[in-house]
Amino acid sequence: MTSIRTQILGVLAATLLSACGGSDDAPRPPSTKGAFTAVVSFGDSLSDVGAYAPATSLAGNGAAPYFGGKFTTNGAGSTVWVENLATSLGLAVTPAEVGFAGQSVKCPAAAISAALATTCTAYGQGGSRVTDPNGIGKAGGAMTVPVVTQIANHLARFGSFKASDLIFVYVGSNDVFTQFGIFSARATQIQTDAATGKITPDAANVALAAAQADAQAAMRQVATELAGYVKTQILAKGGVYVAVMTLSDIVDTPFGASLPASVRPVLTELSRSFNASLREGLNEQPVQIIDTFPIFKDVGARATALGFTNQTAPACDASKVSAVTGGKVVDGSSLFCNVTPGAPFDALRTGASATTWFFADGVHPTTGGHKAFSDAFAAQLRQFGWI
Repeated sequence: MTSIRTQILGVLAATLLSACGGSDDAPRPPSTKGAFTAVVSFGDSLSDVGAYAPATSLAGNGAAPYFGGKFTTNGAGSTVWVENLATSLGLAVTPAEVGFAGQSVKCPAAAISAALATTCTAYGQGGSRVTDPNGIGKAGGAMTVPVVTQIANHLARFGSFKASDLIFVYVGSNDVFTQFGIFSARATQIQTDAATGKITPDAANVALAAAQADAQAAMRQVATELAGYVKTQILAKGGVYVAVMTLSDIVDTPFGASLPASVRPVLTELSRSFNASLREGLNEQPVQIIDTFPIFKDVGARATALGFTNQTAPACDASKVSAVTGGKVVDGSSLFCNVTPGAPFDALRTGASATTWFFADGVHPTTGGHKAFSDAFAAQLRQFGWI
């Protein structure tokens, strides 16, 4: 994920309606508890369990020990939602690939013990998109393996999915950021043209609407592609217990709140466009949808009751992250945010907490935030009858 700065004076927001239907003869997802032997997750930074740890090498040469590596508040006990769910099922899950700056190792846990080779099923990588390999951060050394390739890599290793795999697919946010960036650049040019008299205000409004429509169409396209991969590369390859996440409303993050009020609806509609097409593409397929859009809003609304004391400011101090990285990282990315008290690489904001503050940086949850989401996801799995 990335920081995006924009100044937009006016935006027309569109509302999409999703078609839904069904058939009594359609295949249905299982409704019984699974005897799970593995958790398999595909996605981006929200599901990344340490793919970029070498970027946080204390020695600066890519070798352990590392002071960061996950997009959350790093340190003792630092976990993301997929790790929490795996642990609750008595399972281990480790990165399928670890690397940075053109170097990577597949299934590094296998080098520790052959018994751990089957745990390397967490494929999520920060910056990854659905299909495009040029994810956010790619130019800076991130691997950003797209989900279509993540799935292919799993099939190359195991041949197929097992009926005892609990499979999660959670991706699309980086496609939102990409399309939002494209829209923002177009909108800025349109408004500049209007301000300098090159086009009329009415023409500017038409052009803004077209720019937003194009961005939403691009999100619908990647959602349709993702649904296709789920059908042909997961379900058709043996996947039984398959949960697919929709996207949350990025406006509900510190990054979203920092945007001008006039542009926030565009960000919201990009997620909604993706979600509507994803649902349509998976209609009558034997998968369960975990709708994170309302889940995140519910968790946010109940933050105080859940024990959070701050849900608006990042717990990681951008100036401290910059100091720790020698000025190489200036946006406060939680990937480089360690919160070990007294450590020279501690980047926790003064007075902040990794468990009672909700956000680690502009878009990623703290360890406590991830725990809230894994609890919410577990509740969904219980509702499905899977656990």
